[in-house]
Amino acid sequence: MKKASAIITNNGGMTCHAAIVSREMQIPCIVGTKSKGKAAMDYIKTGDVVTVDAKNGVVYKGNVESIVKPIKQATAADGAVVAAEQFAPTGTKVLMNLGDPELADKYASLPADGIGLMREEFLWTTYIHEHPLYLIETGHPEKVVNELADGISTVCRAMSPRPVVLRFSDFKSSEYRNLKGGDKYEPHEPSDLLGWRGASRYYDPKYIEAFKLELKAVKKVRNEFGLKNLNVMIPFVRRVSEAQRITDIMHEEGLYRSDDFKVLMMSEIPSNIICADKFNQFVDGYSIGSNDLAMLILGCDRNNETVASLFDERDLAVKRAIRHLIKAAHKDGKTVSICGQAPSTHPEFAQFLIQSGINAISVNPDMVKQTKRNVAHFEQRILLDKATGRGIKDTEDYSW
Repeated sequence: MKKASAIITNNGGMTCHAAIVSREMQIPCIVGTKSKGKAAMDYIKTGDVVTVDAKNGVVYKGNVESIVKPIKQATAADGAVVAAEQFAPTGTKVLMNLGDPELADKYASLPADGIGLMREEFLWTTYIHEHPLYLIETGHPEKVVNELADGISTVCRAMSPRPVVLRFSDFKSSEYRNLKGGDKYEPHEPSDLLGWRGASRYYDPKYIEAFKLELKAVKKVRNEFGLKNLNVMIPFVRRVSEAQRITDIMHEEGLYRSDDFKVLMMSEIPSNIICADKFNQFVDGYSIGSNDLAMLILGCDRNNETVASLFDERDLAVKRAIRHLIKAAHKDGKTVSICGQAPSTHPEFAQFLIQSGINAISVNPDMVKQTKRNVAHFEQRILLDKATGRGIKDTEDYSW
């Protein structure tokens, strides 16, 4: 993706991996492209010059200079008065999603309260390239530990003292198979989005030694490099017993929850919501993965453009689930954040989250400033309405 000026795909939805990562990397991207019943690649041939207007979802033939030409920013040299940007403090933290460590310094100056989601997958595909079990078998497990630790520490240093939350690897089997040596270790699953991923992989006897390498990398960053702002997150935990098993493995590797080391859990499966009171004992908080959560609540494949119109994180069923999680988590003193796209795409959804008492909202770098302003506005509006006795009334019933 780093080599691409723009990305166009025949298939996929707005929450597919290509769309999410390209937004973070600020690469223009249009997914699921169709015109008159034909896919994009029915029109575009090798060697063609096209212009991609990702904001409006349009691909133009040829070089459209008015779109490609960068907008000139006003500077003091132009005789304009350039005022420093001001951002009001907010009770709801605004965090940032990040995958590529090389972008950490660039984005560190943004008014984010920390990194709410650092995707480990980017480190595997960009720096390691090889399947962890293949590296273990060939006698080079240290490559996993060192490369992960170097990438993670780059982000932690850039953001220090602000917290960084690293999500452990969440590849699907087909993605792991693309790493060198992966064919030998990965099954062919008909629906790997719902298969061997996340927590179920970590304690599996076939994979546990690879997961321990990730834990060793975390220890190296925190203990050898002294970067105590690093915290971790466990993805795709289906059952409470899985949360306990992962916690036990972490303890065996010398990683314990403490005041300066938080263990969070992705909340992206209905069981995470329904059994939140049970999961609470094993984690310090949750990060709502609204893409997978909406998919599994609505039974709608988020990568399938055929049913894309049915996929909506703002659906009442999803909002009821989110509000229930926040109440259940707060009852035991746990925090709740969200790292999906919806709060930045739909400001009214961010307002719902704030009204529901969410602790933090994590968005892509390009939306940090706008989300910071939106959050401040909504919080001020709520305070003002309470002071005047008007209040903001919910138009929907969120009762569980």
